[in-house]
Amino acid sequence: MEVTGISAPTVTVFISSTLNSFRSEKRYSRSLTIAEFKCKLELVVGTPASCMELELYGADDKFYSKLDQEDALLGSYPVDDGCRIHVIDHSGARLGEYEDVSKVEKYKLSQEAYDQRQDSVRSFLKRSKLGRYNEEERAQREAEATQSLEEERLQADAIHVGSRCEVQAPSLPSRRGTVMYVGLTDFKPGYWVGVRYDEPLGKNDGSVSGKRYFECQAKYGAFVKPSVVTVGDFPEEDYGLDEM
Repeated sequence: MEVTGISAPTVTVFISSTLNSFRSEKRYSRSLTIAEFKCKLELVVGTPASCMELELYGADDKFYSKLDQEDALLGSYPVDDGCRIHVIDHSGARLGEYEDVSKVEKYKLSQEAYDQRQDSVRSFLKRSKLGRYNEEERAQREAEATQSLEEERLQADAIHVGSRCEVQAPSLPSRRGTVMYVGLTDFKPGYWVGVRYDEPLGKNDGSVSGKRYFECQAKYGAFVKPSVVTVGDFPEEDYGLDEM
């Protein structure tokens, strides 16, 4: 008895084109007519359906046949998973013409014209007083930032270069060292305290992003917020890290 296999309703194929240097893997229904199939291929390769010539290749890249019957079903051809369908373009376009986006004319809108549009995100934010267009909220954020900076400045004023200190950062053991720098920095906003630790428990040598704030050995320097620094008579502790 002869057993006839039943084809799946869809097939996964590779699409190539004379206009593109790449292949696309796509899944299509076998019940599509070749005319309908060409319309779907327009979105993949850019060639108008009326300017397409289709060739079918097997998974081993061996030529099978042309798909040239517009009213025939895709499934009526020997199309299986892994086959390749090659689109030959007859529109006069050149290879890579639809790949080079630098040749596509960009739509530009001036800031003045964009401000006048009523259907833009900016217009919506203005009408709803959201984000940076919420004057009250922005003023509150600025006031909070100013207050926080002033609090940091007062804390920093109580810390003097050369003082012994202990640093107690959240979730980290306390570390002792010497204050080497107090003030503003270029790497982050706010006031910072540069500390030279007694042992190599730091992250730098007193410099950050190429700018030097103080001198120390590598891994002995760190920058911390004034709020985690306590100044006092803290003798040096030997953790034995240099011997490891």
